[in-house]
Amino acid sequence: MNTDSEILNLLPARLKEARRAQGLSLDAVAKLSGVSRSMVSQIERGESSPTIATLWNLTRALQVDFAGLLEDGETADRVEVLRSANTPSIENRGEGCNIRILSPPEDAGHHELYDLRFRAGGKLVSDAHSRGTREHLTVIEGHVRVISGSAEEDVYSGDTARYQADVPHRIEALGGPAHALLVVQNA
Repeated sequence: MNTDSEILNLLPARLKEARRAQGLSLDAVAKLSGVSRSMVSQIERGESSPTIATLWNLTRALQVDFAGLLEDGETADRVEVLRSANTPSIENRGEGCNIRILSPPEDAGHHELYDLRFRAGGKLVSDAHSRGTREHLTVIEGHVRVISGSAEEDVYSGDTARYQADVPHRIEALGGPAHALLVVQNA
């Protein structure tokens, strides 16, 4: 990128593209980033130029590289690290459950990876996802119950459960806190 105007012309489309790749609404981005919904919308329409702080918050929420949003062309070989403190999380989707988004934005809607941490008695209740979606849950610590439709199984540390997620389903921590990795495989 050579000029400020080229950057400002590219930024709205790149931010909107990153949000859509994550499958996030304007409201969800606002909650994850702390930037108001109206400001996110104005930036995406090219009606407002974000401050560096606002852009930083948006890129962290969308799991995109700050500089990568503005680059043109191929990137050099590199190892991309998502630091724990910068990993986006979803706090309000479950009761007593913290959900950290580990998969890159470009995988949204295909294979998604989440780190789930449950407090004792915590649960994550989900409506049916799109037809053919499956989930693969590996329990790292603790004991959970997985309910998918009318099927129900207890899953212990080291176990992996695979189940349909195109029906209402839930995961509940039993007997104390639990930690698990969840892969959502969309059809």
